[in-house]
Amino acid sequence: MHPSAHSQAAAEILIRDEVPRDGFAREILLDKAFGLNRHRKSSERLREGRLPAEGLAFTALRDNVLVGTLRLWDIETGDGRKALLLGPIAISPTLRSKGLGGQMIRMALEKAAALGHEAVILVGDEPYYRRFGFARTQMAGLDMPGPVDPARFLGIELREGALEGAFGLLRPAGRPAPADAPRRKAA
Repeated sequence: MHPSAHSQAAAEILIRDEVPRDGFAREILLDKAFGLNRHRKSSERLREGRLPAEGLAFTALRDNVLVGTLRLWDIETGDGRKALLLGPIAISPTLRSKGLGGQMIRMALEKAAALGHEAVILVGDEPYYRRFGFARTQMAGLDMPGPVDPARFLGIELREGALEGAFGLLRPAGRPAPADAPRRKAA
């Protein structure tokens, strides 16, 4: 192997807690990943007017450029059980399929469990999220506040039995966003 073959190491990626100055770059990345109509999705009904769950909003940076974002949100089931909604998660197109999204998800689930959260729910591709433990099996009695493909409505218990028998319409919980916080409107 030529001596210079390893001389260009990939730029290191830093995953850290989100800070307010990440907002603009985060929104651009999310628009690129999900399109300008992303605010019309059912999951958005659970995020509107709320702040992410305390300590559970993350940003990935490479060379001080935002290349990944993941946020979790406090929600409740119809029968009053506390849970988290994972999403959105977005990774820069140049870094997709390189493990960054998985690394961020594992880190978020570990931190959520350490903070005492018992379950996480999301809408996403089961073949991808299955590797982290997400499944449809616990979701039969739960509903989103809008249309959702049941095959994409997934959950994971961070504490065994946390979603067992859970039912009803998911609703937002947690901290309201300040009244003066900038809000993006659906296109």
